[in-house]
Amino acid sequence: MKLVAIVGLIGLGLLAGCTFFSRSSLVTAYPIPEKEALCGDYRLTVNSQPVPVLACRVSAVPFNQVWPGYQRPIDQTEIAGFASWDMSGPVQVEVETEQAPQSVTVRPASLGIKPTIHGKRIRFALAKPGPVVVEVNGYHRALHLFANPPAVAAPAANAPGLHYFGPGVHRPGRIDLKSNESVYLAPGAVVYGSLQANSVTNLHIGGRGVLDVSWAERGKGSGAIRLSGCSDVTVEGLVLRDPDSWCFALFGCSHVSIANVKLVGLWRYNADGIDVCNCQDVTVRDCFVRAYDDALVVKGLKNGYDKQPVRNLRFSHNTLWCDWGRAMEIGAETCAPEIADVVFEDSDIVRTTHIAMDIQHGDRAAVHDIRFQNIRVEIDPANPRPRMQKAPGEVFPGNDHEAYCPELMTLIIYRTGYSKDDARGTIRSVLFKDIDVLSAQTPPSSFRGLDPDHGVDGVTIEGLHFNGQPVRDAAAARLNIGKHVSDVRFSSENKDTSK
Repeated sequence: MKLVAIVGLIGLGLLAGCTFFSRSSLVTAYPIPEKEALCGDYRLTVNSQPVPVLACRVSAVPFNQVWPGYQRPIDQTEIAGFASWDMSGPVQVEVETEQAPQSVTVRPASLGIKPTIHGKRIRFALAKPGPVVVEVNGYHRALHLFANPPAVAAPAANAPGLHYFGPGVHRPGRIDLKSNESVYLAPGAVVYGSLQANSVTNLHIGGRGVLDVSWAERGKGSGAIRLSGCSDVTVEGLVLRDPDSWCFALFGCSHVSIANVKLVGLWRYNADGIDVCNCQDVTVRDCFVRAYDDALVVKGLKNGYDKQPVRNLRFSHNTLWCDWGRAMEIGAETCAPEIADVVFEDSDIVRTTHIAMDIQHGDRAAVHDIRFQNIRVEIDPANPRPRMQKAPGEVFPGNDHEAYCPELMTLIIYRTGYSKDDARGTIRSVLFKDIDVLSAQTPPSSFRGLDPDHGVDGVTIEGLHFNGQPVRDAAAARLNIGKHVSDVRFSSENKDTSK
């Protein structure tokens, strides 16, 4: 993989931003700053119009460690590509590669996209906006495509309380936001900074630009967006790239809407995707997350907000790639009186490393009324096994051809290495409904409580399918039901097709 810096003009249209018409849709490409690095492995056109492919760094191998202050070696990573555009109807996508591909996969598989290969050119149709990943000859150096719906009108650059970033490179560093302020990253803006807010209300963050945290040393930049004790917040449309730690984190927030945000280029240790901690009334929808730790996470942390319940969280229509950890998780920290009414729905897990859907309960919360519904999980036949590094300089001992299979569903109560409460809690009323798994192997699952007073009770598994075939009992699901687990029910009812 090589990086190509833009030198001079790549056609007046790309640098100025351009809009193209076709028979069926309007396509808007974004301006790209002159010195922003491009990914040299791909050339992209949408409806025959060029769209630049930017570079991002991602994990190359599932190799982790926990030593404080240790920075991940670059040789455990690789360069991948991503591109964005707006579209108002169906489009034709063409990708040209450096060498003629032997195999091409377009994910999520649920979209049913079957690309055609013509020499070095890959072609496929995209019916509507949404993220897709193009894998050429395997998952390495993937191409991430972010097709956006048409953007709303941009605000005036001099609007009161607005932090406006127009096309080009900006280096503001950390920005501390106040109540009633807004942030707008215009198409073509690459902002090397981070957004932070503490105990403020009425925040609006949006645009089509890129927010990049590569300037910050690991653990010293507070991620791309970090909001504490905030309410009435909307975040929409941005690309978040290369955070120093957790990428997008909420602590003690309420009434937050996150939509069409794309997280890519997460490769450093503890680079979680979106963490929702001690919050109420939060929605996360239509997002893409490729994380190098857990992707979508609900937590209760031992902090100033841990006396608040965690309630009414909705994660809908998201696409997840988890290079380490869990794709959808509650825990491991569960310091809260309760964690309830949490829904993960209508989403694709195109890759995960340890577990697809997980409640890892290590503290005092009463965890109940949790729903995983209409979740599609893809597992390749060949997967490298995740490993922890034992000594400096050790190289990853595995390879891409290992037949490792991550777990599908895990519910567990135990004292974890992250536990802060003296007491343990319970897990009640969990629904796994309409779970589709596409895998050559049957992924294992496990449920386990702690003791008679801290157990798992009331789990319904309805409409579980492996490769289109219904799974009707624990044995067929490779589900290990351990101690202090009661009332686990299977149903093979047909899916709800009323949506």
